[in-house]
Amino acid sequence: MNEILVIGTPELMAARSAWLSALMSERRLSDETVEAYERDTRQFLTFLTGHVGGPAGLEDLRALRPADFRGFLAARRRDGAGARTLGRGLAGIRSFLRHLERLGEVNAAGARAVRAPRQPRSLPKPLSTGDALAVVSQEGQIAEEPWIAARNAAILTLLYGCGLRISEALGLTAEDFAGEPTALRIHGKGGKTRIVPLLPAARAAVATYRQLCPYQPAAPAALFRGAKGGALQPAIIQREMQKLRGALGLPDSATPHALRHSFATHLLAGGGDLRSIQELLGHASLSTTQVYTGVDAARLLDVYDRAHPRA
Repeated sequence: MNEILVIGTPELMAARSAWLSALMSERRLSDETVEAYERDTRQFLTFLTGHVGGPAGLEDLRALRPADFRGFLAARRRDGAGARTLGRGLAGIRSFLRHLERLGEVNAAGARAVRAPRQPRSLPKPLSTGDALAVVSQEGQIAEEPWIAARNAAILTLLYGCGLRISEALGLTAEDFAGEPTALRIHGKGGKTRIVPLLPAARAAVATYRQLCPYQPAAPAALFRGAKGGALQPAIIQREMQKLRGALGLPDSATPHALRHSFATHLLAGGGDLRSIQELLGHASLSTTQVYTGVDAARLLDVYDRAHPRA
C-alpha cells in the first residue's frame, strides 16, 4: 500500500496493475520486460508525485505536456541514467499512456511529442587479421567430418572474404558457382542486389566443400547442406563459431557477423574508400558504413597508446 499512497491514487494504480498484467497474459512479454516497464512507470509516477505535490492521478496524466516529460528525463539524467536507460524508460511510459489512451482516459500526445535521447552508436567489434584467418582456415575447424569442416570453412571464408551476412552466404546456390566465377550476385536486405568480388581463396574453399560434400543439390537449391542433407540453418554456423571461440580463446564478440565487420574494417585499414566498402556491404546509406571509421580510429589510438614512446 505504500506505493499506492506515495506515488498514485488507487484508480491510477489499479489501471497500472491491469496494464502490467495484460502485458504478461495477453502480449506475453518476458518477465524481464514487464519488470522494466514496472520500474520505468514507477520512477515516472514518483517524479510526477513530487511535481504535482501529491499522489498522481489520472487527471494529472491528462494535463501532461512535453515539458513535463523533458523534466523527468532531465531529473533521471542528473541521477546518472544514460541515453539507453532513458530511451527505454520513455518507451515504457509511452506504452502505459497509449494503453490509457485506448481506454479513453488520457491523451498521449505529449509523450509522443518528446524525442527519445540520441542513442550512442556502439562500434562493431572486428577480429584481428590473425584471428580472422585462424577462424576461416579449414585446418582450424572443430568438426570431425572432413566435409563438414570444409563446409564451415567455406562459409566463414565467404563472410570474411566477401563481407556477406550469414543469411546471404546460406542463400547461395550451386548455380552461383557455375564455371569459375570471379564475382557473386548477392541478394541482400530489402530485395537489393549487389555484386561482390569472389576472392580465389573463397572460390577454392567452396570448391573443396563441393568436392567433399556427400550431397549434390540441384542448381536452384541452397548449396550449403546440413549433416542430414537439408538446407543449412544459421544456428548451426553460430554454434560452430562458438566452438571456435573456445578453441582459439576469442571473446564473445567473435560471431559470424563479426567476420563481416572484420572484412570492412580491414579493407578500410588497407586504404579502401568508404563508398566502395558501402557498395560491397550493401548498405543503403553511407552513414551506416561510416561507423567503421570509428573502429579504425580506435584501433590506431590503441596502437599509439601501446607503442608511442610519449604515450
